[in-house]
Amino acid sequence: MIVLTFVLLLVTFPCGARYTADWTSLDARPLPSWYGEAKVGIFIHWGVFSVPGFDSEWFWWHWQGQTPPDPKCVAYMDNNYPPGFSYPEFAPEFNAQFFKPEEWADIFNASGAKYVVLTAKHHEGFTNWESPNSWNWNSVDTGPHRDLVGDLGEAVRNRSLHFGLYNSLYEWFNPLYLKDKQNGFQTQEFVLHKLLPELYNMVVRYRPEVIWSDGDWEAPDTYWNSTQFLAWLYNDSPVKDTVVTNDRWGAGCACKHGGYYNCEDKYTPGQLPSHKWEKCTSVDKLSWGYRRNMKMSDLMDLPTIIEDLVHTVALGGNYLLNVGPTPDGMIPVVFEERLRGVGAWLEVNGEAVYSSEPWRVQMENSSVPVWYTSKGDSIYAILTRKPPKPTVQLLEPKTSANTKVTLLGNPVPLSWSPIKPNAGLTIVLPELCDTAGKAWTLKLDGVK
Repeated sequence: MIVLTFVLLLVTFPCGARYTADWTSLDARPLPSWYGEAKVGIFIHWGVFSVPGFDSEWFWWHWQGQTPPDPKCVAYMDNNYPPGFSYPEFAPEFNAQFFKPEEWADIFNASGAKYVVLTAKHHEGFTNWESPNSWNWNSVDTGPHRDLVGDLGEAVRNRSLHFGLYNSLYEWFNPLYLKDKQNGFQTQEFVLHKLLPELYNMVVRYRPEVIWSDGDWEAPDTYWNSTQFLAWLYNDSPVKDTVVTNDRWGAGCACKHGGYYNCEDKYTPGQLPSHKWEKCTSVDKLSWGYRRNMKMSDLMDLPTIIEDLVHTVALGGNYLLNVGPTPDGMIPVVFEERLRGVGAWLEVNGEAVYSSEPWRVQMENSSVPVWYTSKGDSIYAILTRKPPKPTVQLLEPKTSANTKVTLLGNPVPLSWSPIKPNAGLTIVLPELCDTAGKAWTLKLDGVK
């Protein structure tokens, strides 16, 4: 409670221009520029839930929390574990024996991502670091017996990537939380004695540049003391100038309050939003955590991932792509293959992604779907399908005598002709190979 008391004193006695603990003030804080420039991140769901590797990271809740329990989860336990086996008994099997953070960081770096967000604590309450408020239910006291957050954070930062942490506000079976819930959230035993001290400790210790909050929906932000925490985070924390946060800080906050907006899992707006947003999605379409029974048909293929990324960036969003490591610390090779494939595409086409801005028109349907981004005086038209003919028509760009068209990865200017005077153009394409994810980028200079 020493850290908490010190923090509250800092918030109580401001010096200079500061954010106050209300949404009007907090929502006015500009996002640090690095986040909008980064565009692409990697999400990692890793915890005790990785051990059963069945259903999803919600396995414990589906087995013993919800009413009635999921019969598939009940049958899985009955068929594979002795009677009376409890969920905490999975923890020693979360051993991370093959976890090499440097190898993970190399994969993430090769993916072209600019930031990495690791699960510090999911809804099961197990922390991937030695939280002083999670005795014997953390990765140092049991399981791996190592600081997973600290080890990966160091490796990621050594590759000049930004490091962030996912944290669940609520914990399914924490007695303090259940007591507060039973009291209609009129008491805050869980918040004051578990959540907030742990959050402050985590920020001071690991200095995450992203705090990806979750598990907020059962109670209002006033129960979680969200605005007080964010005021400290933005005013006095060691990451006050660089940290970004999402919008999951209490029931009704999503898509309304916070830093960037997630709105909902796999959120995909139909048009350009007015607020900075992020799409979080997973290579495994059925789960965020590792599943031993996943099939190839359950996974997004590389062209789908790249098209999803392009769609997101064209609409001004960031793209956070999730993988679920195994309990022994391996990133499944099929996930690694997807990540390296994204990186190979970004190595050629990243100019149209990193630090880009939405153009005045985000998309048009030509012979294939075309998504637009912009940077400086250049416009980028990204083709997410191979055109049926060796030409493509773009109707939206306004041409000039200085118009020049190139294909990223090919320095030779392409031939083009106007469709109408100063409006639209037909571009003659070179031979397009299919090895880079089936999306190609045309760079247009001298157009409006």
